[in-house]
Amino acid sequence: MPLYDSIGKQYKKTRVPDHRIVKTIIDLLKLPQGSIIADIGAGTGSYSQALANQGFSVYAVEPSSVMRTQASEHPQIKWLTGYAEALPLPDKSVDAVISILTIHHFSDLEKSFQEMHRIIKSGPIILLSFDIRLAPKIWLCDYFPWLWEDALRFLPINEITSLIEKNTQRVIEVIPFMLPYDLSDLFTAAAWRRPELYLQPEVRAGISAFALADPNLIESGVKSLAADLSSGEWEKKYGEIRQLTEIDVGYRFLKAAIAN
Repeated sequence: MPLYDSIGKQYKKTRVPDHRIVKTIIDLLKLPQGSIIADIGAGTGSYSQALANQGFSVYAVEPSSVMRTQASEHPQIKWLTGYAEALPLPDKSVDAVISILTIHHFSDLEKSFQEMHRIIKSGPIILLSFDIRLAPKIWLCDYFPWLWEDALRFLPINEITSLIEKNTQRVIEVIPFMLPYDLSDLFTAAAWRRPELYLQPEVRAGISAFALADPNLIESGVKSLAADLSSGEWEKKYGEIRQLTEIDVGYRFLKAAIAN
């Protein structure tokens, strides 16, 4: 059973596409309206829909039936059941590929990158991923230290870019994505200036790192965070972060393009 069949039941409520992520994707694609985009690991289709609303045609590829059934119908989105390692699309059938905060779930990155390259005519592969080694620890890891330990299991960005280069012969551009304070897509570090949100079960349920973690560890961290927010201790320790409008927590866009 796909992972998100079990953890993705409330996903659409808290994982709302953020307009700055959408804008960055479109800027990096550099393709005209009407181009065909494959969204790999499309989830509930939030970013597929955002692109379709901007005039693109989208193949949304997602293995989880629970995620697919939460999607809204759109005339320019065609849903396909499949995995990144065996994409259900013919060779050179799309103009570009996007995959947003998904590659850490793929079982075989090399095969996934080969498949993405196979289905594209000549456009780019656009990925959004993260590498916590690229930024200082944020306060979240003081309450949930296993988040840091879990994230260290994922490949560093430089190793990911090497894998893409090796398997696609594409040129890679790495673009830092500074997290705004008011992100609408509530992935792991998105609420860095809104600690109260991590107390909400539905927010945690939409974050795979929380959904897969030991409930006892989560409960301990939530209790500690709630107590510190209530007493003013959180503000005393970390309140300066509320003066910032964006921070670098290691999130990166990768653009893999065919060399001219």
